Amino acid sequence: MRIAVGSDHGGFALKSALVEHMEGAGHQVIDLGTDSSEVPADYPLFGIAVGRAVAEGRADRGICICGTGIGISIAANKVDGIRAAVVHDVTTAALARRHNDANVICLGGRTTGTAVAMDAVDAFFSTEFEAGRHQRRRDEISEYESARHDASPSGVVS
Repeated sequence: MRIAVGSDHGGFALKSALVEHMEGAGHQVIDLGTDSSEVPADYPLFGIAVGRAVAEGRADRGICICGTGIGISIAANKVDGIRAAVVHDVTTAALARRHNDANVICLGGRTTGTAVAMDAVDAFFSTEFEAGRHQRRRDEISEYESARHDASPSGVVS
């Protein structure tokens, strides 16, 4: 699997460990930066870069890391077609895939230990989307995304 990875300075150490872990598991990693924890780097740039790589098909899925995972997830979710989920453990990582068809996993470099992050990433990449009742909800999000400049999609209250 091709995986785009990006982090700000707060996520650099965890990103480095996850890149090594994913390469060791046989994945092709596209490291979009940052390259240091020493120089402040703005998380929106890296969240958007990962989101674009996934949305454009250069990567199958993505990993985003900032201090908490929250800011970079907000940035990644601004890219059409991205469903970025902040996860905290194996359970939330698997559910993000199974129920939400998340295509980008977001972690906190200051809030998630390396072992927990590795397990969460492994669960994220090995879990399939269940579809079924979840497909309708995913479609509602996609419908809104494609119509965001038009009238509200059916069923959405403005």
